[in-house]
Parts: sequence; structure tokens; C-alpha cells
Amino acid sequence: MKILLVTGTRPNFPKIAPIAAELRKFPDRFEPLVVHTGQHYDYNLSQIFFDDLELPPPDCMLEARGDSPTAQMGDIIIKLGELLAERQSELVIVVGDTTSTVAGALAGASQQIPVAHVEAGLRSGDRTMPEEINRLATDAMADMLFTHSADADANLRAENVPEHSIFRVGNVMIDTLMRFRERARQSAILQRLSLTECGYVLVTMHRPANVDDPARLRSLLTAVAGLSDHIDVVFPMHPRTHKRVQEFDLTSLLKTPRLQTIGPVGYVDMLRLQEAARLVLVDSGGIQEETTVLGVPCLTMRENTERSVTITEGTNRLIGCDGDSILAAALEVVSQPVASFDPRIPDLWDGCAAERIVGVLADGIVQR
Repeated sequence: MKILLVTGTRPNFPKIAPIAAELRKFPDRFEPLVVHTGQHYDYNLSQIFFDDLELPPPDCMLEARGDSPTAQMGDIIIKLGELLAERQSELVIVVGDTTSTVAGALAGASQQIPVAHVEAGLRSGDRTMPEEINRLATDAMADMLFTHSADADANLRAENVPEHSIFRVGNVMIDTLMRFRERARQSAILQRLSLTECGYVLVTMHRPANVDDPARLRSLLTAVAGLSDHIDVVFPMHPRTHKRVQEFDLTSLLKTPRLQTIGPVGYVDMLRLQEAARLVLVDSGGIQEETTVLGVPCLTMRENTERSVTITEGTNRLIGCDGDSILAAALEVVSQPVASFDPRIPDLWDGCAAERIVGVLADGIVQR
């Protein structure tokens, strides 16, 4: 089976890597081709992750271009369509909820090629989020919907997705986490940043709703700066966030003694920073899942989350986007003794999701 695996942004690499590796174990059954659309490509956001994850360079780089998400999506669809036809692909696998995800699904569906969506069924209920539209559109086109939790299954059933198309396989991101967890513990990132175990808060933020609004970004950064009056804070800054901080003239808010702003870091270093943190403060989806398995408290600076299982069964808590509320919630966590408990890890988040996905593909179960 000739399979095209589509990726385009850093959060999707830990999802693609275990699937590609598992498919390559069966060269007599599968011919996987990893395609990087070129979305948001630069070394720190892309190639360093391929290196960290021991993933060979992409088999194909589309170098998609466009001045807007719509234009970029159109370029991806055209280039993927040409590649699918040239290679006579038999299946398209897309992961996550990015522009590349929905573009890959559209390219496959338009040529009547079956589409498999990994991380299907996640819903925030907020259609102002571009990711939510991408999730809905991708799932509507997918023939095989691989989910990681019971609530995702329920969401798909509520949208009348046929039962035979839903496969709960677990979370492929956790496959990657478990594979590289020991290696991450050998990272020297804490020493390089003069951090101590459980002695700092890790902060990330990049979502447009948080960083593109000057007033909201100011409020969030004020909360982060206020938190650094009480505990060390490390803030790997996404290029989008860095650009907005400069554009809105907010750099001075980050000049406090116990707050370190650094550039993007690779997967292994980021995993180490998460596992050793006293608290993780984020607006990212994937980190909500990783902290759940790591057993690290996570506060999510959003009004909703598509990963509700990290709240019902994990370590995550939604705290909204008000700076004062965020600071109060963070101080409450860091003022308490370090929690000693076994995290409640969702069912099938055991490091074997990619194996299950490939098992389904090996069975040839595609009904349209």
C-alpha cells in the first residue's frame, strides 16, 4: 500500500514519527512517503524536531507558499494533488488540526483516495478557532478516524460518523514521549538555564487569540512577570509571540530578574523542561496531553479545550485568559507542596498507538 503521510508544523512531528517508523517495519506491506508541506518551516520549528525524533528528512518538501492561510492551503492542495496522482497513492494519512491537515484531506478526498485522520474527534465547541474548523472539515472527509479517547468517539458519533469508521487507538504523541523520555532526562537544558527540578514554571503561548490582541497579550505577560516575583520562570518564545511582543512594544514587561525568555527548543529539551517543572502554564494542545502523562500540573490559558480528557483524567485545568486570574491560579499551585501522586493516564495512552494504527491498516479496513 502506497501511503502519503502529511505534516507541516512542529506539533505534528511527534505524531507522524511513530506512525512512519511503524509502517517502515513492514516494507512488504507498506510504502510510506513523508511529505512536509513547508507550512511555517524554519530550522528551529522543523528540522531540529526531525533530528530529535530520529525521523529521516521528509521524503518530499512541497515548499507551499501563500500570503494567507487560504492561499497557503490552496498551494498545498495543488501540490499534494499532483504528488498523489504521480505516485498513485492508495491512502493519505493526516494528523492534528493544522492547515496542512485539512489541505491533505481535501487533496485526497478530491481524488477519491481514502483519508485517515489521526487525532480525530477532538472538539472545543469554539468555531472562532481555526483549528476547530480544520478538525470538523477533516473528520467530515476522513474514511478512517483514529481517536485517542472515549469523548472523541462520542463527538464523532454525535456527528453521525459511521461506527465502522471510528477506531480508538490511543495517543500517538504519547508513543513519542515514552520512547524519548529517558533520553530527555539526560538533557543538559536545566543546567544551561540554571534551573532546578520543581523550582520553576514553564510557560508557552502562541495561539492567535492570545498573542494577536495587544490588550490580552499585555495582560498575559503581566501575569507571567508577576509570577516570576515568586518563582523562576522560563519562557521558550514562539516566533509569532516574539514578533507580537516587539510589534506591541511589550518587551519591557519581560525584563524581570527571574524570568528567562529563550528561543524555541527541540523536542527532547522541551520534554525535559516539562517533566522537571513545578507547573506548566500553556495555551498549547499537545502539552496538555504530555503533562497529563508526566504527572505535572498544567494550567491552560484558554476558555475551552478540545482535550477535555486531560481535565477529567489528567493534570490539566482551564483558567481562562484573564491575567489576574491566571496569576492567582499559578500562585496557588506553586505555593503548595509538590504533589506526590500517580497521574491518571487515559486508557490506551501506553506508547502503542502507532502499532494499533498500523494493525488496522494491515487489516485493510476501509469502508466508504
